Amino acid sequence: MMAIRGWAARGLAVLALMATGLAQAQSSTEAFVPVTDAMIQSPDPADWLSWRRTLDSWGYSPLDQIDRDNVDQLRLVWVRPLEAGHQEGTPLVHNGRMYFPGPSDMVTALDAASGDVLWTHKRTLPKDMGQYLTFPDTNRNLAIYGKLIIARGSDDHIYALDAETGKLAWETKILDYKKGAKQSAGPIIADGLAITGRSCEPEGGPDACVITAHDAKTGKEVWRTSTIARGDDPNDKTWGGTPLERRMQVGAWMNASYDPELHLLYMGTSVSTPAPKFLLAGNEYTYLYHNSTLALDVRTGKIVWHYQHIVDHWDLDHPFPRFLLDEQVAPDPGEVTWIKPNIDRKKTYRMVTGVPGKTGVVYTLDRTNGQFLWARPTVKQNVVQSIDGRTGKVTVNPATVFDRVGQQLYVCPSSTGGANYQAPAYSPLTKTMYFPEQNLCADVTAVEADWERPSYSVASKIFIPPEADKKLGVIHAVNAVTGKTEWTWSIRAGMQSLLTTGGGLLFGGDSAGRFRVLDQRDGKVLWEMNLGSAVTGYPITFSTGGHQYVAVSTGFWLGDSFTPEILKGTQGTLFVFALPDAGIGRKGPYREPVTPTDAGAIPFDPAQNRDPAPVAAASVSGEAVYAAKCSGCHGGDFQGGGGIPPVKGAAFKANWGDTSAAQLSAYLKTAMPPGAGGSLSDAEYRAVADYILKVNGAD
Repeated sequence: MMAIRGWAARGLAVLALMATGLAQAQSSTEAFVPVTDAMIQSPDPADWLSWRRTLDSWGYSPLDQIDRDNVDQLRLVWVRPLEAGHQEGTPLVHNGRMYFPGPSDMVTALDAASGDVLWTHKRTLPKDMGQYLTFPDTNRNLAIYGKLIIARGSDDHIYALDAETGKLAWETKILDYKKGAKQSAGPIIADGLAITGRSCEPEGGPDACVITAHDAKTGKEVWRTSTIARGDDPNDKTWGGTPLERRMQVGAWMNASYDPELHLLYMGTSVSTPAPKFLLAGNEYTYLYHNSTLALDVRTGKIVWHYQHIVDHWDLDHPFPRFLLDEQVAPDPGEVTWIKPNIDRKKTYRMVTGVPGKTGVVYTLDRTNGQFLWARPTVKQNVVQSIDGRTGKVTVNPATVFDRVGQQLYVCPSSTGGANYQAPAYSPLTKTMYFPEQNLCADVTAVEADWERPSYSVASKIFIPPEADKKLGVIHAVNAVTGKTEWTWSIRAGMQSLLTTGGGLLFGGDSAGRFRVLDQRDGKVLWEMNLGSAVTGYPITFSTGGHQYVAVSTGFWLGDSFTPEILKGTQGTLFVFALPDAGIGRKGPYREPVTPTDAGAIPFDPAQNRDPAPVAAASVSGEAVYAAKCSGCHGGDFQGGGGIPPVKGAAFKANWGDTSAAQLSAYLKTAMPPGAGGSLSDAEYRAVADYILKVNGAD
């Protein structure tokens, strides 16, 4: 639970955001215009109304004021420090107002041109969440509908705020957070429904693994659909008789895409637990619906069709964005590995395509019926051996499949990806998909299943493969029609999320803190700036007052353990850029923000989340604290994995080698566990800091 990196100097930022007052918030921007389904399905180019702007998940804006000829003049317009926590937020923008999802259920409304805060809303959260969920504070996105801002709750709620005042409009409990369901992605709006998925920790069993729809106006639940086949589901038999209580962790922890004409949602799912299938009913079963694309009827939640991308033995989730395209399908046999034999190359298909999973394999399907069209790898992978072009059935490489405990196998990509939560983008200007990925492989060992405390039952040593020439991050530009690689661009740092625009530009950041602009056509770098911390947020662009702006946020990247020599901060900060004629600063009279809180709320005090009777410093065992509070994420070998950084070895020493126990203890108290800093006693923080430094060779 103690992911070692600093969130220094952010307490003052939180205080600045939490300025109090009871007066009604007023904006210097235009009067608020309620948002309709029609607006969400065909948004004004000036706005950013959904996670990836449009429900087809393109991550594309037609705005073209900033283009190849003037992007080198881009400059910083305003900046806003963000509250502490694990930060991967996406701003929403409507009519000149910006809404930002901060960690731990902080929502902030700002004047989009100036950065002036209009209001903030902070929910009261249970004090013990960190005992049940890992990184519960992650909040990737918000939704907007009518006059409501709709958000997921860290404690398995969904709630809505008045977009003009920040006051709570409604709140609905989905699941009990103590039963293992975590929501790191917020909702999308599809025909008036707020759609959310979630990861589901093993202790929640199958009931935690659901996709839900709520009425966006009232919060009333409309349907919930299990991502685990069971009971009268026709695919129940794919679990080989596995008892229901041992069917777990098939999550849907990213967002769906939506086709309003077909009324179909397209959402991906993750690995089941334990990952090695010989520990369940055997390697011959498929365990639906893990690592699949699900097409759901938005009106009922019924699964209309499904396609399984791979039977997963290693934690290679497939919940990532699916592009919806209406385009010709003409895969080039010279570059596309697997092709349906009878594709009509002159026909326009309704496709669902992209890299849906950590394997980095591009899959293109007919989104009306789920039929396979073509697929090809991008990054190095050795888990998909073949795909039958006629049926779409995937055959896994037997050399990567476990059959006994203790067996170690070489697997590419690693559980960090390949692809991961970093969002790709598509441009209709080039008909090209741009995928941000990592070059990573792993030596993976099968571990005995512990049914009292279930886990993935794999231990991984992750590394950059020699073929990558020490370059971790890579962008693969793949033509959506032909499947051909248009270009690739690699760097030492990890690659983060992307944005395309009508100006022919590709925006994206990296884990070293560089935010840059590339030419969509050839990957040439046109502009870049060092933002100081990993660019973990999803970039957007919008227009207000006749000027185009670009916004992106920084924070702490969980996978940041592969480039120890790259030193940078971990601060959460929101940056907004524009061309010089947009000016700098606010565009009207400043008004004090207000801070609505839940009725009767008591501010969340993580310091109260501690053992009932903390023991004296002299009697605290750092080894025991680490085993109880840290090893669940960082492992008994201190090496992390699956995106969790190591706390032993070269990467740790590069950043913390000169740190005293007092300094490390002070950091841990402010930031660890994520979202619940201060939840241990002072003695426990000091003891575990001493212990971690000792295992790294400190005296």
